[in-house]
Amino acid sequence: MSLTTSTSSSTNIDSGDPQQRLRQTIRLLGNMLGETIIEQEGQEIFELEERIRALTKSWRQGNEAAHQELVALSRELVPDINRALAVLKAFTAYFQLVNLAEEEQRVRVLRERARQAQVGNVPMQESILEAVQRLKEEGIEAAEVRALLQELFIMPVFTAHPTEAKRRTILLKLRAIASLLYQLDFHNLLPSEEQEIVDSIGEIITALWQSDETRDRRPTVLDEVRNGLYFFESTLFELVPRVYRELSLALHETYPGESFQIPPFLRYGSWMGGDRDGNPFVTLQVTEETLREQKRRILKLYAQVVESLYEHLSVARTRVGFSKDFLESLERDLGMVSPQELDVLQRFALEPYRQKLILIYRRLMATVEENDLPWDDRLPNPRAYHQVEEFFRDLCLIRDSLLENRGEKLATGRLATLIRQVEVFGFHLATLDIRQHSARHTGAIAEIFAHYGLAADYEGLPEPEKIALLTREITSPRPLTAQLTFSEQTNETVALFRLIRRAHQEIGPLSIQSYVISMTTSVSNVLEVLLLAKDANLFGQLDVVPLFETIEDLQGASSIMEQLFENPIYGQHLAARGRQQQIMIGYSDSNKDGGYLRANWMLFQAQRALAKTCDSHGVRLTLFHGRGGSIGRGGGPANRAILAQPPESVRGRIKLTEQGEVISNRYANAVIAHRHMEQLVNAVLLSSGKRPRRSKEQEWAAILEEVSSRAEAKYRALVDDPSFLRYFHEATPIDYIGRLNIGSRPARRKTSRGVSDLRAIPWVFAWTQSRVNLPGWYGLGTGINAWLAEADRDARLAMIQGMYREWPFFRAVIDNAQVSMRKADMGIAALYSRLTDDEVCQAIFQELLAEFQRTERTILEITGYEHLLDNEPWLQRSIQLRNPYVDPLNFIQVALLEHLHADSREQTVARLNQAILLSVNGIAAGLQNTG
Repeated sequence: MSLTTSTSSSTNIDSGDPQQRLRQTIRLLGNMLGETIIEQEGQEIFELEERIRALTKSWRQGNEAAHQELVALSRELVPDINRALAVLKAFTAYFQLVNLAEEEQRVRVLRERARQAQVGNVPMQESILEAVQRLKEEGIEAAEVRALLQELFIMPVFTAHPTEAKRRTILLKLRAIASLLYQLDFHNLLPSEEQEIVDSIGEIITALWQSDETRDRRPTVLDEVRNGLYFFESTLFELVPRVYRELSLALHETYPGESFQIPPFLRYGSWMGGDRDGNPFVTLQVTEETLREQKRRILKLYAQVVESLYEHLSVARTRVGFSKDFLESLERDLGMVSPQELDVLQRFALEPYRQKLILIYRRLMATVEENDLPWDDRLPNPRAYHQVEEFFRDLCLIRDSLLENRGEKLATGRLATLIRQVEVFGFHLATLDIRQHSARHTGAIAEIFAHYGLAADYEGLPEPEKIALLTREITSPRPLTAQLTFSEQTNETVALFRLIRRAHQEIGPLSIQSYVISMTTSVSNVLEVLLLAKDANLFGQLDVVPLFETIEDLQGASSIMEQLFENPIYGQHLAARGRQQQIMIGYSDSNKDGGYLRANWMLFQAQRALAKTCDSHGVRLTLFHGRGGSIGRGGGPANRAILAQPPESVRGRIKLTEQGEVISNRYANAVIAHRHMEQLVNAVLLSSGKRPRRSKEQEWAAILEEVSSRAEAKYRALVDDPSFLRYFHEATPIDYIGRLNIGSRPARRKTSRGVSDLRAIPWVFAWTQSRVNLPGWYGLGTGINAWLAEADRDARLAMIQGMYREWPFFRAVIDNAQVSMRKADMGIAALYSRLTDDEVCQAIFQELLAEFQRTERTILEITGYEHLLDNEPWLQRSIQLRNPYVDPLNFIQVALLEHLHADSREQTVARLNQAILLSVNGIAAGLQNTG
């Protein structure tokens, strides 16, 4: 697989063999990129890139001389920064195009599987129909399904966690190429039409080449908001109703003759513009503008659909009748418009639905105009919809009238889709979560209490006294914050809750439903937020969501919730919320705290304990999974992750984050987005079925407790080693990750260089770049081997092999570690290790290498495979094919870092930084992973 094989672009990608079609698509794009490189940079750069690629491939085949030549060539390249940038750009652009080709291949495969399933009249694997049919096979009756539907709640939440390394400008260009590839693949084109498409792809590739890969400034919070909203407009608005239709069809096919009412169970949330934890740029003004921007976008989407319905519903009085309720509502509406407007509407006197839709459209536009003004600086517009229910009722009047007058097909077509969209998206589009660190609330309450003489040193009080004081003040009708006379920080914290109340009034209660408390360590952390909410007249109107992140906090989570549930004032809050409790668990910081295996086990145990605690207090639990894109942050296939959870922790309800590059990977392409959504629904439905608890789980749990404790000890010994921090900063590009300008939030909580203050994303990002992938496997091998060695090794190995075969949770842990290790490469990691001195390298890298080899042997013993990822040959093959193209980026990045350490002149540093950041982007594209 070469960057280019000729200078002639061919569109011959109609082979019947899927792998051949993929190769042809890659060849087409590679040829066009090669032509662009020659055209833009000259033949010499093209030949240099080809030489580097050939050397890398030769090294991969065991030629050590090629390795030495690569190191020397990379060092020679660096001083000529323009040549270095051109070569880096070539490999980066190549991976961006290859990723598109592989994405298009996924689309082909998914469509072919769907076609085969439909022709064969069998459900597609991991589809909604498959889940419903399996529920019936398990003996679940229609009445039980109806009860499950009322409990069903699935909410993916988009976050702005900075792991999307590509600029939006680059993303949009890549999406345009993807659209053109789709046209080439699935349309019967004339040769001239094919050539037009190829020419368009070539034009975009040229634009890509001439565009900067990295940002010259950090995105603002509102930039992040708008980036997230793009996916709602481009895919989700149309796809979400389709998921509902598929569930409805699956239910009626599987349970014929039964009726089902499907509530709006699948909704989307967002943290963009609401996540304040560690981000000083998320201000009150930014949050208000976020809410108004979301409302603006959904109103305009509705207006487009209403306009199309106006063209569609040309039903005339001369042909059919209309319902009494509809006609009365139309008369009321017409009585409120001006004579001039009425004259125009009378042109459609024979087409009442059109009259109504014109009025609805104008009301939507009036709502847009009203929304464009800041909340504190406007007068209500009498024509505007002030609640989404008003808009919903107008649509339902049209639907009911159609149903009464032989218009069932019209009522259940486009109009029904719009009604479902309104049920799901409301006027809020996505529910905005608010998140803030617990210390911020504690500081605010301490200042307020001191101001009123309630506690001179609130933060110094024992926890029982804090709880008693907070409980008393929540119960008291007296407001504490009627006047904002505190410090600027406390005033903003108090005003935030007033902003939430205003959002409920202006947009609706679904606009903000959850307040997430980062680093929850005590009952008082939750009651502090409840007191601030109560003071803003939000008691019982907002979910207060503790977030448990560290190993210690996960272990204590159920105890904290137990105390909360027994607190009388919190009980009143729960009653007002329908005895529902949302609890968030963090995958990123727990991994950074305790290592891969211990974090996974503690998360599993916490879920089981929290479910038990909620059950014993009659509370309906919704677990909110703070998962990232990489394995070290809870990533991996969402369907498998859900099925691997304790079944009692799901029961039809789940909330999970979609972060960074995961959002574009899963939602940019409509076919892939639909597949992801149906897999989510499939997994949640199956998790809620009659899954018997395995008889050996108690024994397995005892084994995993011991094994994970040993793995944690191994991990802590590494990160607590005095040499580790120096190794991390010198042998990874961590100090450059924060300069990528990929997110509005700072990379560190504090200004120190310590690991504990580093956010989990750059922590994972740095280890990914240096090809160690430490957060996705380290300690696993030692933990398991130490346990195996304590007794009859063969018997214990057979037992742990049984755990892998029979326990979905343990299988997911092992399989995810396989992915991390296969994407890692210790030969490349050795290059980075030489950036530090011999003593540090010996202390840390040799330990990394030994543990990697130990863990690899252990996984192969457990799985019985000859090589890692033998269970997923397509991924294994993809990684093998990509390595010769990723490796050059690593060689050049190491050479750049070496040069930077040796030359600190300001002009040199600026140019080298630019090249390093481009190499970071290229490696991220090649590995399809960041943080």
